[in-house]
This record gives sequence, structure tokens and C-alpha cells, in this order.
Amino acid sequence: MGYGKGARPMGYRANTRDLFSKKPKDKGYNPSLTTFLRQYKVGDCVDVVANSGQQKGMPHKFYHGRTGIVWNVTRRAIGVEINKVHRQKQLVKRIHVRVEHLRPSKSKTGHLDRVKSNESKKKAAKEAGTPCPASELKRQPAGPRSGFLLTLANTCEEKVHTLTPVPYVFKPLEKIAVGHAS
Repeated sequence: MGYGKGARPMGYRANTRDLFSKKPKDKGYNPSLTTFLRQYKVGDCVDVVANSGQQKGMPHKFYHGRTGIVWNVTRRAIGVEINKVHRQKQLVKRIHVRVEHLRPSKSKTGHLDRVKSNESKKKAAKEAGTPCPASELKRQPAGPRSGFLLTLANTCEEKVHTLTPVPYVFKPLEKIAVGHAS
């Protein structure tokens, strides 16, 4: 039976059947000890990933998979600021989430590694007395792959295979007359 007009369930966890589902090996309440021993400080970048094995302190489904900044630390929960786009506005939402539903974000690691390598390049250039070119400090797009020669010894039957499309010919079905001998 379907729902009547306007009678669709719109609860706090509506439409989360797949969103909050766990893999068979991870079913139940099984966070590792590091989940609880991790220390979060104000200003840390964290990912909000709801653990459906713990219903207490669980964030709303909107925040599942979002990244935010820690703004408050309490005994059992962490306050996280997350940006939410509503129409033309970008609102900063503040939520409190238990540590089971948080993990440190790795979104800035690539940027921080690049900053560190750029600083080392600048330092080496300064010691050498030559300026570091700006092209070395900027990211470069990956160019085309280099060409290579294909030896026929590595191919199937040691020859070149060409593929040609088979032409499509429309054949209408013949009508079968029932009960008539022809």
C-alpha cells in the first residue's frame, strides 16, 4: 500500500536506509579504541561520518559526509561548525556530535605537503643565491602519456588485428498463419 497525499514519512532519519547502513562485517557497535582516545582541539578539521551503531549524539543525515571545524569540546561531544548552503546564503551551522561520529579530515594534507615542499625549495634557492622560478612552485597539469613502440611479438598471433563493424540489416518478422497449410 502506498501513502496518501502528504502522508510520506519525513522523520529525523527518513530515507537513510542505505545512507546509514553498514557492511556485514562491521554490523553492530564496534568502534576501535582510537576513536575514543583521539584528542580534538578547537580549530581542527574533522569529517562527520555517522556511525549507525551509536544513536546517541548522532548528527542529522544532512551532515553525514561533511567536513567542518571544531569550535567546542565537551566531555562526550565535539562542537563542529559546518557550512550549509540555503538558497543564496551560506550559513554556518553549529552542531554537537559524539566522537563516534567524527574522524580527523585528510582534506588539507595535500595542500600542507605542497606548502612544506615549496618552503624547502625556496630555502634551498635562497642558500644557493638564485631565485626559485615560480613555475616550480605551482602545480602543473599532467601532460599526455609518452608514446611507445608496440612489438608484434607481444600481440596475439603476432599480427595486426583490425576490427570492422558488422552492418545492420533490418529484417521484418514474417507473419505466421495459424491453421493454414501453405
